[in-house]
Amino acid sequence: MRIPGTFRVGFNVSYLTVLSTMLAVWLASALPARAHEVLPAIADMEQVGDELQFDIRLNIESFIAGIDLTETEDTDEAPQTDIYDELRALAPEALQARFDTFWPDMQSRVTVLVDGSPVTITNPEIEVGEIGNVEAVRETQLRFSAPIPAGGLAVQVGWDKAFGTLVLRQQGVDAPYDGYLEAGALTDPIALAGGDQAGGWQTFVNYIPVGFDHIVPKGLDHILFVLGLFFLSTRFMPLLTQVSLFTLAHTITLAIAALGYVNIPGSIVEPLIAASITYVAVENIFMKNLSPWRPVIVFIFGLLHGLGFASVLGEFGLPEGSFIPALIGFNVGVEVGQLAVIAVMFLAVWQAIRIDRGENEVAQGRVVYGVLILATVALIALNPTALSDALENPSIVFLAPMLAIFVLCFASITFRDRIEAYRRIVSIPASAFIGLVGAYWFVERVFL
Repeated sequence: MRIPGTFRVGFNVSYLTVLSTMLAVWLASALPARAHEVLPAIADMEQVGDELQFDIRLNIESFIAGIDLTETEDTDEAPQTDIYDELRALAPEALQARFDTFWPDMQSRVTVLVDGSPVTITNPEIEVGEIGNVEAVRETQLRFSAPIPAGGLAVQVGWDKAFGTLVLRQQGVDAPYDGYLEAGALTDPIALAGGDQAGGWQTFVNYIPVGFDHIVPKGLDHILFVLGLFFLSTRFMPLLTQVSLFTLAHTITLAIAALGYVNIPGSIVEPLIAASITYVAVENIFMKNLSPWRPVIVFIFGLLHGLGFASVLGEFGLPEGSFIPALIGFNVGVEVGQLAVIAVMFLAVWQAIRIDRGENEVAQGRVVYGVLILATVALIALNPTALSDALENPSIVFLAPMLAIFVLCFASITFRDRIEAYRRIVSIPASAFIGLVGAYWFVERVFL
């Protein structure tokens, strides 16, 4: 028997799915890629005689090109991408000459204070890697020194916000300082004689925001995977089962990879992570509940995502004296980030779910989603700089999908009297969007 109005709902579902698909394709081309990913700079600092010597591993081309590394996740998305690619193709000697011209500007944007007074960094030297693969990051070793006035006891280090994240590691002393500095931050005073190594508890606390930041806002692929788990079912147990298995799995591989027992190249891990996003999304479209094989699949994909998390830690390493607290803190931050993603999406669709179950008033739901739609459109139109800064991505990357979700939820309560309105109008189109972005990333990471 055909339920009255079924064709009408099917038409609207199809129409909304098409809109969602178009949005997915457009956003997929706008989301950051991994080929030119921005990495943190790692600086080793050591006192030698009456001066401090710094040895920094960084991507000097992005500095010379003038890319704001706080605003950029991928150099392909920066306005200076053509300059950056030109620099990437230069031979080491030619890049050295460009650096010599750039040095006075960089010198003025690096801060070194000894006992609160500024000192000038001098004697710059760089060691540039060969050209190699121009589609990958080329690392450069930058060395410079700073004088220590007689009787100097403590140093503070920082640099311009546009230079991005700095990992600073003190060398040659007992209990050395080891810090992860957000862009533009200045360290607390570091005793030149050593002794400022963070304790286990402090290290644990310090690494929680590092893990959280890797999910929100930087981990767009991990965000989409978690949302793929979320959109399978409106029931709590399927979500709890999947998230628990995913958490267990990525905790295992994060630990063993960080300890150095497993090392799989990102060129293999990253495409598989993209494929995992597409898989869970496609299964959402065809399965209404947790299938017998899905827990196993989610666990396997969790192992892959753990390797992805480990690659982040591998970029700057973990403090040797507090390895376990740092690892646990990072993992806790990842979990908090994942729960934050689920919580935000749950709040976004909760009214639609309740109305689909007949547990809430339609008029109330329309008002809620009407206000949310207008507010999101206003934010997209205004495009406040502060929001983009906070998200570390163009705000449209987050706001456009949220606007689509609010529109789909409004549509689902409009057709609430149809069978499975929420699933057909919200969950399936959202999953289609997630799957298309994952598929695009897979192709991009393998072939582009």
